[in-house]
Amino acid sequence: EQSTQSIESTLSTLLASPQHAERLAVWWLDQTRYADTIGYHSDNPMPVWPWRDWVIRAFQENKRFDQFTVEQVAGDLLPNRSDSQLVASTYNRLILSTEEGGAQPGQYEAKYLVDRVKSIGTTWLGQTFMCAECHDHKYDPITTRDFYAMGAFFADIEEAAVGSRGKGTLIAGDAEKARLKELDDKLAGFKDRDDKDKDKAAAKKSREDYENSLTHCLVTITTSNLRTVRVLPRGDWQNTAGDVMLPATPKYLPGATESTKDKRLTRHDLAQWLVSKQNPLTARVAMNRLWKLFYGVGLVKSLDDLGTQSEVPAHQPLLDWLACEFMESGWDLRHMIQLMVTSETYRRSSAATPEMLTRDPQNREFARGSRWRLDAEFVRDNALAISGLLVQRSGGASAHPYQPAGYWENLNFPGREWPNNTDDNQWRRGLYTWWQRSYVHPAMLAFDAPTREECAPDRTRSNIPQQALVLLNDPQFVEAARVFATRIVKDGGPDDVSRLKWAWRQATQRDASAAEVTTLAELLGKHRANFHLHPDAAAAALKTGIAPPPQGSANDELAAWISVARVILNLHETITRS
Repeated sequence: EQSTQSIESTLSTLLASPQHAERLAVWWLDQTRYADTIGYHSDNPMPVWPWRDWVIRAFQENKRFDQFTVEQVAGDLLPNRSDSQLVASTYNRLILSTEEGGAQPGQYEAKYLVDRVKSIGTTWLGQTFMCAECHDHKYDPITTRDFYAMGAFFADIEEAAVGSRGKGTLIAGDAEKARLKELDDKLAGFKDRDDKDKDKAAAKKSREDYENSLTHCLVTITTSNLRTVRVLPRGDWQNTAGDVMLPATPKYLPGATESTKDKRLTRHDLAQWLVSKQNPLTARVAMNRLWKLFYGVGLVKSLDDLGTQSEVPAHQPLLDWLACEFMESGWDLRHMIQLMVTSETYRRSSAATPEMLTRDPQNREFARGSRWRLDAEFVRDNALAISGLLVQRSGGASAHPYQPAGYWENLNFPGREWPNNTDDNQWRRGLYTWWQRSYVHPAMLAFDAPTREECAPDRTRSNIPQQALVLLNDPQFVEAARVFATRIVKDGGPDDVSRLKWAWRQATQRDASAAEVTTLAELLGKHRANFHLHPDAAAAALKTGIAPPPQGSANDELAAWISVARVILNLHETITRS
């Protein structure tokens, strides 16, 4: 058993790793509805992946949650703001939007307002604000006026068209800006020359090529021409008879603040109120969701609703203490994670006695460790890691792993086809998979990945036959099994039994029982004999995926081990967190 000092040392290493930051990023991207496309109608691309990189860096640097919040909601408004803080403000652009030329501006302005208020309410406050778009909330004290007063905080955002025809804003460091100025100055020297002049054309191309190599991101751009925000009776955007609303936080929440005739509140004021100690709701929401991340279920089960219709916290004093400790620690998320995972409760075995199951079948008392199937991204990441294919590179543009041809056939304006990666981007973590809101990657969708058309603080966990079909037949899992089989033969030992034991441990992190080894050995023998009789089938088994095939191995032998590897990767235990 590890000593306390050894556990703390290992934990510190893990918490500071890029992989931990990437795991937390998936948690946050669900809550904030990150996607690579605009949704609505054409669902065209929008350049926002630099914001995902910002989130990952923030978690790796352990940026304090209050600053993390302020930079996302109002990074563009901060005095002397950096490019990094401007990228953080991309959060405000993660709405569903449109490029549709004939769309009514007022209609979509109303939709964008609703989207942003819902996101603030869900992501930070755990409130069902969307119910108050049309009428006062039936259960919670949220009024329609509260809803539109919150919407008025976003009246300064310029609603430029986005998507494949909008490049976003250039984000460059000092060195890049200096190089751009150098190229601009050179181009300016040719201003009196004809555009067909070879020297001028070459200078112009150099400038364009360099700018294209830099990152563009869809950030928040403010306008001094503030939109008028009115209460929309029954949510009707064409009804302009409602009262004009100035920015204000909901009156029923602690620390509420509102604009006056002398001072109009800004998104910066909103962001500071969200993480004010006078408003402990944000800390409670964050800690309830963090608890769910590590324990499988929240102290309040409904992660998106801490209102009057949610359940009473299973352990209210604990949730109160976690929220207070979070704020008192300086909003130190890593500190709270360390407290949770070093607790005796977290380290309990998930093995349940009959008495435990009878008394507490859902484990709401946390008398034992919880078990649950890995989330969609990590089912695939786990298979890639076991096989040895997983690429650990952090950050960068989204990847396009294998997807069935024709899956996008109904995407129009323009029509398009999924571009399967042909390099090592094929094996990047699921976090980096291109997120098409209207057509989420089918293998991810089968394992309950959300569309991210709305905030998704909690994912469902289904158990359906399609999941087994993905694990057995999807090209990314078949390829992983092929590469895993190559490892088994190469590194697993000199004989079948040692190889079977080695493979089992790689996938499940425990020793196989004698019965398990016997079952796998029978499977291996059956497929070895079959592939020996059918060499064409053996050769075909080695062709799935772009990973190079091994040299010097007999096709029938390796194909038999691929069958074993596919079964091991399909085990319930392989994709279950115990």
